[in-house]
Amino acid sequence: MSANRLWRLLLAPGAVWLLVLFVAPFGIVVAVSLGTQDFIGRVHFGWNFENYQSILDPLYYPILLRSAIYAVETTGLCLLIGYPVAYTISRFGGRYRNLLVILIILPWFADYLVRIYAWFVILGDDGVVNGLLHFVGLPGNPPVIFLNRPFAVVGGLVYDYLPFMILPIYAALDRMNPALIEAGKDLYGSPAQTFLHVTWPATIQGVIAGAVLVGLPSVGDFATAQILGGTQTFMIGNLIQDQFTGAGDWPSGAVLTIGLMALLSVMMIFYLRSTSRPADLMS
Repeated sequence: MSANRLWRLLLAPGAVWLLVLFVAPFGIVVAVSLGTQDFIGRVHFGWNFENYQSILDPLYYPILLRSAIYAVETTGLCLLIGYPVAYTISRFGGRYRNLLVILIILPWFADYLVRIYAWFVILGDDGVVNGLLHFVGLPGNPPVIFLNRPFAVVGGLVYDYLPFMILPIYAALDRMNPALIEAGKDLYGSPAQTFLHVTWPATIQGVIAGAVLVGLPSVGDFATAQILGGTQTFMIGNLIQDQFTGAGDWPSGAVLTIGLMALLSVMMIFYLRSTSRPADLMS
């Protein structure tokens, strides 16, 4: 058996998996987006491309803008928090580096919804934080309203996706030759100049990878906004869910789903092009 044939056989299970669990469901979503719905909720398939005009409905603009803002804020905060953590582990972790990395990903062994509800318990009106604030004498009932606020949703998103920023940056720092930093200190002097001219350019691919891994899922996240937020903090994922389950408008929900996937595909293409540039320069 030739090597090429062996690799094709090894790729077959993954290809079948994608075909069954991604391509086929996506085809159904496309078909639904082009269909119509009767008064009892049944979808009749057709070629109604005018359904895609609904994505331009001005009523959706605030939710789309909010989703983009939350995703950008989440990505920025994850970068501000994650880069120092990854740098500290890589440079000063020593023999405990692997243990520290395990501790970072350990919360992911708990179910996604369990982690979100944990924050609901912590930040709720009768939660742990308000209990402590009430204990120290802060007035009000509750002393501070944390839930149904934008910072609660963004904070939940940061907590959920922070490891996705730390790990690629840590991998980039781990591949970096430490001698470059010492040489940078000799050439540029201050630690800030060394970071800007040596460390940052050497790890930019890890930063971009982390931004994509955080930005893509946070744009379409709906559970965090639904549990920790309210109607004023709903994101595009909540809108899509409401179209399917609340309003019962499946064609509109399918159109919004395809629009969101198109946006995420553009972000992924940008990432792939940015990561291919070094290879293009070397070829």
